[in-house]
Amino acid sequence: MENSHFHILVCDDELDVREMVQEYLSKRGFKVSMASSSDELRATLSVNTIDLIILDINMPREDGLTTLRSLRIDDQTPVVMLTAAGEVVDRIIGLEMGADDYLGKPVDLRELEARIKAVLRRKQSDEPATSNAKKTGTANFGDYVLDIEAAKMHGPDGEEVALTAMEFNLLKAFADNRGRVLNRDQILEQAHDRTWDPFDRSIDIRISRLRRKIEKNPEKPSIIKTVRGIGYIYDPDKN
Repeated sequence: MENSHFHILVCDDELDVREMVQEYLSKRGFKVSMASSSDELRATLSVNTIDLIILDINMPREDGLTTLRSLRIDDQTPVVMLTAAGEVVDRIIGLEMGADDYLGKPVDLRELEARIKAVLRRKQSDEPATSNAKKTGTANFGDYVLDIEAAKMHGPDGEEVALTAMEFNLLKAFADNRGRVLNRDQILEQAHDRTWDPFDRSIDIRISRLRRKIEKNPEKPSIIKTVRGIGYIYDPDKN
């Protein structure tokens, strides 16, 4: 993935943050535009093809969440939100509104670059993955087949494997996002369980239970893999 192919828009009311991010990403080959407000963001979008927006939540006048809500009416440009440390609620609301990822301030520029690349890769794989899911209505998890329409899973012997509703939702979330690294917030959002805290270990425990059902060796998983420090990935094309 060549960085020079991508145009990033940084929207933050703090000039030093905009310039720091712009300088870092430009040195790594990205084309970068800057905006200090939602009005400037919209003006830039009207005259440029933007591949990804970095959007601060805490801006004066129109905040980032309000801006995101209005963008998602007719614009699906990927958005990485910037949030102040500890704003868990805002992060979850942002993901519910359609943000693709988030990063806390102060910004770690290397992590920001990694998040940007991950979101752009997901964007590139969206159309083929969606098309494949529509054609088949199933997803293979090793020797097991998930029938998405029937909400059932069958093993290699054809027998149905007992799944809880949450286990099915987890598997469907991975099937819908094949090849993508999902962090705990994204798993929480896509599995539709608001009782989870993305920072406790409940998601890890549920995935461990799933692995005991579908992995040949749950201690060395090859189907739902751990991406250290980020989350999990289901990528059957690499198995």
